Amino acid sequence: MAALLRRLLQRERPSAASGRPVGRREASLGTDPGVAVRVRFAPSPTGFLHLGGLRTALYNYIFAKKYQGSFILRLEDTDQTRLVPGAAENIEDMLEWAGIPPDESPRRGGPAGPYQQSQRLELYAQATEALLKTGAAYPCFCSPQRLELLKKEALRNHQTPRYDNRCRNMSQEQVAQKLAKDPKPAIRFRLEQVAPAFQDLVYGWNRHEVASVEGDPVIMKSDGFPTYHLACVVDDHHMGISHVLRGSEWLVSTAKHLLLYQALGWQPPHFAHLPLLLNRDGSKLSKRQGDIFLEHFAADGFLPDSLLDIITNCGSGFAENQMGRTLPELITQFNLTQVTCHSALLDLEKLPEFNRLLERSGMSLTQDMLNGELKKLSEGLEGTKYSNVMKLLRVALSGQQQGPPVAEMMLALGPKEVRERIQKVVSS
Repeated sequence: MAALLRRLLQRERPSAASGRPVGRREASLGTDPGVAVRVRFAPSPTGFLHLGGLRTALYNYIFAKKYQGSFILRLEDTDQTRLVPGAAENIEDMLEWAGIPPDESPRRGGPAGPYQQSQRLELYAQATEALLKTGAAYPCFCSPQRLELLKKEALRNHQTPRYDNRCRNMSQEQVAQKLAKDPKPAIRFRLEQVAPAFQDLVYGWNRHEVASVEGDPVIMKSDGFPTYHLACVVDDHHMGISHVLRGSEWLVSTAKHLLLYQALGWQPPHFAHLPLLLNRDGSKLSKRQGDIFLEHFAADGFLPDSLLDIITNCGSGFAENQMGRTLPELITQFNLTQVTCHSALLDLEKLPEFNRLLERSGMSLTQDMLNGELKKLSEGLEGTKYSNVMKLLRVALSGQQQGPPVAEMMLALGPKEVRERIQKVVSS
């Protein structure tokens, strides 16, 4: 990278994108004929999976299944300082527990892997070099101390902190002198003054003039890891993502992402930004609320379908909201054009009611269905035979090495007793 920077000349900036007028939302899903639907859930393993993440994953899953597409799990682990041990495994475990397993993932593999960003650094380096060659990006030699002073000064003046683009117009000679002292600078992307308008499948036509309120963003850190803005664009392109369904907090950033697509000469996917999932009182869900993590609900014996039911029932995207819907029913009823911009207010006090309704509505498994689920479970345990899994479960449930079929015992005991017996063995 440093060698490439030394060869660079200051180039003319790319021409501004022609924007389209911001107008009303149009009811088009962008499901182009002949183009496979591929969506992704891309959490950062800086914490365990919680209800907000489950909702984003669920909407991606049901959109993919409705259009016979693929649901991809990609872990955005480029911020190595914030990784939480076990979080990556927990995210995939909980998606499987919830009944919405990915088609492609770090665990399952797939044609577009690897599925962890820390294993895709060469792709980001290639994209960065391409941007440097065209002059769409430039090296930044500003120290963390200087950037922190800029931030403090802006806050003191009641302004939004922004980079002042100090390194944007350095000459070739200045770059060479800086590189001699700092061979691994950060790389920033030149924001265009006119950002392209885009049609969001939920919020309609949007344009955000990010250059007027933000400085040029860092796309590659000095440690060789990309920032979110570059990594998500590069990955969505190389993974063939057709639709990006993500939280509305990323709506404004989409202008930067579209400018990156434009500078790299790539066709962007369709975007649909989902309104936030909030507490009943309108406050944000917080990871500090221990009871919003999926493992909490699993340990308390709630049916996965009751969680899927309540987080969709409080939102939009379905012809009508009704309690007791199963996952196949959610897939059938889902319509992305009916998702509104209003935040979904979640009342977890009603969750036991959703759970009881599903327990009463014929959701109990037959022995054959349960045998099928147990086989799927054993297939996911690498190097473990199905027969060995059944032996372990039989001992845990009955204390005996021989007896009736495991599925029969589980149905007779019921989910609460099964869970308590297994937990007793695990904790002993």
